[in-house]
Amino acid sequence: MLVKRLFDIICSIFGLVILLPFFCIIAILIKSTSRGSVFFRQNRVGLYGKIFAIHKFRTMVTNAETLGPKITIGLDKRVTKIGYLLRKTKLDELPQLIDVLYGTMSLVGPRPEVPEYVDLYPQEDKDIIFSVRPGITDWASIKMIDENEILAKSDNPRQIYIQEIMPQKIAFAVKYVKGRSFIEDIIIIFTTFIKIIRR
Repeated sequence: MLVKRLFDIICSIFGLVILLPFFCIIAILIKSTSRGSVFFRQNRVGLYGKIFAIHKFRTMVTNAETLGPKITIGLDKRVTKIGYLLRKTKLDELPQLIDVLYGTMSLVGPRPEVPEYVDLYPQEDKDIIFSVRPGITDWASIKMIDENEILAKSDNPRQIYIQEIMPQKIAFAVKYVKGRSFIEDIIIIFTTFIKIIRR
């Protein structure tokens, strides 16, 4: 949708300009409290099933993916002190505005997943979900904002993620794509802000 893409471009440029001071402050906090880069990049599956590197502020120790699973579980020891705050407030997601501007993501859309888990998606769901750009936020992000805490209660977090959480995310994504509209995107954006503020 042309209107959606134009909205993404305008909002991402505006957001990056306005948030630049916060980016600088967060970058200083990350560099001063742990070793490693400011940004974390990870391969995700995007539009038409193409792989792209998502941008986030780094919230874990360097090489965290070699020290544990690709999902974060409760009070994960790999998460840095400032990382907990960034994750709790969702500030770690802000650099994805770069991906929105570049065109690999949208403000609203199914959250992009790592290839390892996308391989487990039913093909019919893949066809639907990857027909649109992935987003910074969606209904699944709002409804399952405390996903990490849910996983922390399980003896086998990966299994719970695959068998219980992932199917719900897929269902939310499919429903969004089938009925998406510009008005719904606006509602999701405002609902996301409210959810974060309430936390």
